[in-house]
Amino acid sequence: MNTLPAMRADFVGSFLRPEAVKNARLQLASGAITPEDLKAVEDAAIRKLVAKQVELGFKVVTDGEFRHQAWHLDFMWGFDGVGHAPTKTGLPFHGEQAMIDDTFLTGKIAWKGSHPFIGHFRFVNELAKEHGVQAKLTIPAPAQFLAQMVMPFALENTRKFYADNEDIIRDIASAYKAFIKAVYDAGCRRLQFDDCTWGMLVDPAALWMWGTDEAGLRGIQEMNLRINNMAIEGKPADMFINTHVCRGNYHSTYANEGAYDKVAEVLFEKENVNAYFLEFDDARSGGFEPLAHVSGDKMVVLGLVTTKSPALEFKSIVRQRIEKAAQYIPLDRLCLSPQCGFASCEIGNKLTEEEQWTKLRLVQEVAREVWG
Repeated sequence: MNTLPAMRADFVGSFLRPEAVKNARLQLASGAITPEDLKAVEDAAIRKLVAKQVELGFKVVTDGEFRHQAWHLDFMWGFDGVGHAPTKTGLPFHGEQAMIDDTFLTGKIAWKGSHPFIGHFRFVNELAKEHGVQAKLTIPAPAQFLAQMVMPFALENTRKFYADNEDIIRDIASAYKAFIKAVYDAGCRRLQFDDCTWGMLVDPAALWMWGTDEAGLRGIQEMNLRINNMAIEGKPADMFINTHVCRGNYHSTYANEGAYDKVAEVLFEKENVNAYFLEFDDARSGGFEPLAHVSGDKMVVLGLVTTKSPALEFKSIVRQRIEKAAQYIPLDRLCLSPQCGFASCEIGNKLTEEEQWTKLRLVQEVAREVWG
């Protein structure tokens, strides 16, 4: 197991985009500025963001995903065989359609020899070094990449390039292995797999979403586990890989709900990650009982502070919930964070930047009270 420690006070990764970044993206789209101009604006915003994270006491920092359009799709676009176009219908979230680009296969998936995220990481890693902290990179899980291409809405197009799922699983896993090596060589020691596929599998509408039966859902669990572990296999011993298990995060709404019980034996016992960032901010995520399945010395980062609302949690209630979770997994294997990012897509959640920072101060205060 990895020797890097988990952080008692942590966060998932994305932050509200500053107005300067949003405006620069609009200007780029209209042709008013160049990509180089946009990068300069992003660079300045990321410098300020990292300094703020350090000021709040965090020892692991991110670039806030300020260079991303969406938390997952930009990563996929960096490989051969993946195309995208503006969506006409969006994805169904509760109360709102997520208007993010349709993303699909145009050929076989393959590593290009480089990836834009390598440069993104190098920039934030240099800032982290200046502040004496570590940088974390967030990317979609291999299972998320696979789901984008093999769920019923995408399968007809995908079958033009892959006759069955086995070949695409191998190609995605191979591309991830190449990326992991490249980003490790660039200095990355903390990598996060963001993964909504498990949330889809526990949702009451899972059978409809996947177009299958209960036995089929169990097979999809095993498929997700296999592709994630294939990508992780052979990773450097000193690289810490965690996964964030999400239920969708778009403009303060969500895509899925359901307790972890149905996936706990596969996800918590068998996925070869170092830690799980888990959503527990409301009743959608069920109880803490499934944490008893978390195997070995893997850590759990409890997402008890919501990013979907500016309402601030009571510290006493957050501490009580940590105590309840500790009935199923030892306290020394628990940490605390917000339940998700603050802006999984450019639109961001419905709170202000100051309310965002207040949430993170709360995480730090409770972590110090609980763990010292």
